[in-house]
Amino acid sequence: MELSLLVIFWYGILHAFGPDHLTAIADFSIGKDKKRTLLITLLFAVGHGFSLFLFALLLESMSISEEILGYGDLISATVIIAMGLYLLFMVMTDRIQLRKHTHQNKEHIHIWFGKSHEHNDGSVDKTSSLGLGLLMGAGGVRGMLITLGAVNGGSVDFMMVAAFTLGVMIIFTLFGMLMLYVNQNFLGNITNVRRAFSIAGVVSLGVGANILLG
Repeated sequence: MELSLLVIFWYGILHAFGPDHLTAIADFSIGKDKKRTLLITLLFAVGHGFSLFLFALLLESMSISEEILGYGDLISATVIIAMGLYLLFMVMTDRIQLRKHTHQNKEHIHIWFGKSHEHNDGSVDKTSSLGLGLLMGAGGVRGMLITLGAVNGGSVDFMMVAAFTLGVMIIFTLFGMLMLYVNQNFLGNITNVRRAFSIAGVVSLGVGANILLG
């Protein structure tokens, strides 16, 4: 059993390196502070791990064709492309805002979407990242079923869910820290912020298109 958990843990690590996952995290993490960046990445990992294993649990006893499993990739690609279009729309319509203020002799930067007088408390980001993780779990079902077929007789239990989610969470958190470094060192003015969101939008479109054409 320990070997099975190790395999699932390692699969979670490898699975997390998928360009669609990292792109989604980047899209949500740009311009966020440390607490929000880490929370977003953790919620995405939890949502993704739970969703993927839920799909695997549902499908392990069913005969599913390769064509149907391919719809999971279609869902992931559609989500990534939609995010890319959304970010580019926000840039082109001048709906990305930046405000600086000093608190306890330390400069703070706030970046948000919307009009200049609007500023959300981050609850939308948290809910969206969890929901996105749940939705994109469909894209990894095929690989998960293959992995489950090689360990533990293809059955799913809570410990396997935890092992996979831990593997995913480690990589997502490390990538979140990288995004935090970018936020703190390169997004000090609105010009760089808009460039960053533009790049993220274009990359999202490219990754999504590559999934569709792959």
